[in-house]
Amino acid sequence: MPNLMIVDPCDALEIEQAVPAIAAHQGPVYMRLLRGNVPLVLDEYGYQFEIGKATTLRTGNDVLIISTGLMTMRSLEAAKQLQADGIDVAVLHVPTIKPLDEQTILAEARKSGRLVVTAENSSIIGGLGEAVAGLLLRNGVTPTFRQIALPDAFLDAGALPTLHDRYGISTPAVCAQIKAWL
Repeated sequence: MPNLMIVDPCDALEIEQAVPAIAAHQGPVYMRLLRGNVPLVLDEYGYQFEIGKATTLRTGNDVLIISTGLMTMRSLEAAKQLQADGIDVAVLHVPTIKPLDEQTILAEARKSGRLVVTAENSSIIGGLGEAVAGLLLRNGVTPTFRQIALPDAFLDAGALPTLHDRYGISTPAVCAQIKAWL
């Protein structure tokens, strides 16, 4: 949909900051909200939400995870766990999938030698991963690229931890996939 803004906040702080920005925005907006007790994650990073702006939360030389929403929390957890195995992971949080912060994503993806992984709690088709892949290809940036996302299928219902493990978006699953790709 032309001019639709898509927001996928990571935590309670970002939701709190995004709502006034959305209210002030002229045009249609879709914001995906987390269910249940929404944790605080970004407060320790001095984070400030800005429409169309991605933020590097963690630097690293081996892997760049470009994440949105709940998967930013998982990416930060995975980065800490992978560090114990000597894998240095950067995390770039992308709260707005549309508009996409093309400049920041390109700058981070151009850093040579890193595996680039997108991580999202949505379909592998039509979301952050495909938006980033298209951006990279249009600009001639060709790192090794992988996606962590939900399959393009009808998914089961149930407890979130069980579903996250089943569909490969839990922290242990993210760690295992990154290790396998490296």
